[in-house]
Amino acid sequence: MVTPSQSLRDRQVASLEKILNLNHTSPESSTGQHDLPAANGLIAKATPILNSEGDPIWKVLVFDDLGRDVISSVLRVNDLRAWGVTIHLNLSATRHPIPDVPVLYLVEPTAANLALINQDLSKNLYSEAYINFLSSIPRPLMEDFAAQVAEAGTAESISQVFDQYLNFIVAEPDLFSLGLGKETYWTLNSANAKDEEIDILVDRIVSGLFSVVVTMGAIPIIRCPRGGAAEMIAAKLDRKLRDHILNSKDNLFSGRGQRSAPTAVTPSSRPVLVIVDRNVDLIPMLSHSWTYQSLVHDVLKMHLNRITIESPIDEENPSKGRTRKAYNLTSNDFFWARNAGIPFPQVAEDIDTELTKYKDDANEITRKTGASSLEDLQTDNANTSAQHLKAAITLLPELRERKATLDMHMNIATALLKGIKDRQLDNFFQIEENITKQTRAQMLELLNDGSKGSEPLDKLRLFLIWFLSTEQELSRADMERFEEALTKAGADTAALNYVKRVREITRMTMMTSAPNQPAPATAGGDLFKGFSSISNRLTDRLASGALGTNFENLISGVKNFLPANKDITITKIVESLMDPTSASSSAIAKTEDYLYFDPRSANARGTMPAPSQARHQQSSGIPGALGSIGQGTGASFGQRRQGFSEAIVFTVGGGSMDEYGNLQDWAKRTSAASGSTAGTSRRRVVYGSTEILNAEDFVIGELARLGSEDR
Repeated sequence: MVTPSQSLRDRQVASLEKILNLNHTSPESSTGQHDLPAANGLIAKATPILNSEGDPIWKVLVFDDLGRDVISSVLRVNDLRAWGVTIHLNLSATRHPIPDVPVLYLVEPTAANLALINQDLSKNLYSEAYINFLSSIPRPLMEDFAAQVAEAGTAESISQVFDQYLNFIVAEPDLFSLGLGKETYWTLNSANAKDEEIDILVDRIVSGLFSVVVTMGAIPIIRCPRGGAAEMIAAKLDRKLRDHILNSKDNLFSGRGQRSAPTAVTPSSRPVLVIVDRNVDLIPMLSHSWTYQSLVHDVLKMHLNRITIESPIDEENPSKGRTRKAYNLTSNDFFWARNAGIPFPQVAEDIDTELTKYKDDANEITRKTGASSLEDLQTDNANTSAQHLKAAITLLPELRERKATLDMHMNIATALLKGIKDRQLDNFFQIEENITKQTRAQMLELLNDGSKGSEPLDKLRLFLIWFLSTEQELSRADMERFEEALTKAGADTAALNYVKRVREITRMTMMTSAPNQPAPATAGGDLFKGFSSISNRLTDRLASGALGTNFENLISGVKNFLPANKDITITKIVESLMDPTSASSSAIAKTEDYLYFDPRSANARGTMPAPSQARHQQSSGIPGALGSIGQGTGASFGQRRQGFSEAIVFTVGGGSMDEYGNLQDWAKRTSAASGSTAGTSRRRVVYGSTEILNAEDFVIGELARLGSEDR
């Protein structure tokens, strides 16, 4: 029987639960090795351990900023309480003694963190310490910590010290980021970045990817383009994996650590790790999307699966200020799981469908119990009523949870609708769907039209996409007219200065395919009757919301259409590496020269130069960009035509929700086309980046900063 594989989030949650359980493994699943996946590729489910009296072991959880982000993106307070965590605190915060309770530390292995832990031990803040490092602690740092503990005489207070390999943040089942901040693209591409900053950043990326690979439970084949940060990271990760395998007697991938026996000998049964630089395609970082999750990420403030919505306290009187409300997306959110990657009009209609279903279920329970009042129970068929009442009480928690989830998404959808109409995002998206058909005159007219959108950044994003996509040659006079129009619209054109430099590179690497089917552009079809049909049905349900009865008017101004079914550049790259027999010849040609690393092979790679040395060897023409380091090997013909059923895709310098959604759509579509089912080899793609950014963060925080250096 084929066991379905766990998602990256499943595996991280299982590892975190084991940490919360004091790294306890049940006897039947214990192998003597710490934090290893079981032989079938699944991490064993831990069960809460009890003390000698049969009671739960209560504990304090202390984390640093990264540890907080890792936990908060996949677990909630109730989850922590279920594992005996009574209080959770930041390591840098002022903390008071709780001497009779053990403490769990989940922190990065830094000198500052170790000093704070040592202070806790010296002050006897807690009874005993279970120290868990998010990544492997360097030996010199461990020796310094041991010396400090020995000097303070607090060694008896330490019960455990483990490397956990969890220094990455999981937002969706197969979406992760390394939490490296919003400046990684700038650091890797700026001439003003210091060599030490580049060296530290590359090492942190390698460490994070190593942890992802360990959590996935299989050593991948690594593919990357020549030159740039991607090659440097691939080469260093290959060396790190190779050294770990050779130098560790019981390494993290040996014995039961592997997901299945064939992974050791059959490359195609192992995942492929595709590492690419952000400059391979900038458009997904700029585009306006039409799917639910991408709109939420673009329009609303979303961080670590927490959505913050700002709205006026009084719509009629904005001077009264604004109020904020936060919503958490959890793994058991059935509506988000089903609709995250769906076009927004379908999401709006599904909310109505689910609310109707909820109302019908609630009415059915009320009808069966007949318990509108206590007096109704005083009847001759009291036993029957009691049976129905028991069933109703059993169903009520589930109904309440469903209602809370639907109310949350109703409020989110309402805020999105307002953002779409205010900024005319449906118009921008529709233009971008056919961006290459836009002429210079049409673009200039749109930029000069003050009635098109309320946000200058939207116009700048649209122009940058057109500028990167168009085959038309633009004269100096053309560019001056466009820049003047953007400036007049209120946009900062600093980002354009940098995009001019990378335009030729991205035009060579972009491979957006033609749509597989035309997208209906009209609102009159039956397929997208969503907005027109739900407006009447939802108006009453939103009467108490932020928009109230204005919902119908709001919906009436939003266009209904299907997005074109097309694969973007990163998806075409992944397809050419995972399924070369089905990929287009143009995609295969772009990846033909990709380097090939197999950490299990016996071929040594020689001495690794420092990452900063590669920037002095760059030949891309971009100041500060990393060049080739001469590591890795070209793939043989057989290796180039080797297929994979699983991939980890990593972009260096920022990731996009659009790319994640497009890759998941491709994986589902091609798996269905090949007849894969849950019991067979289904295609799977895990997507990650140094940080998942929305367009505002990328344009203003990264591109504009790089462009300002040229002024």
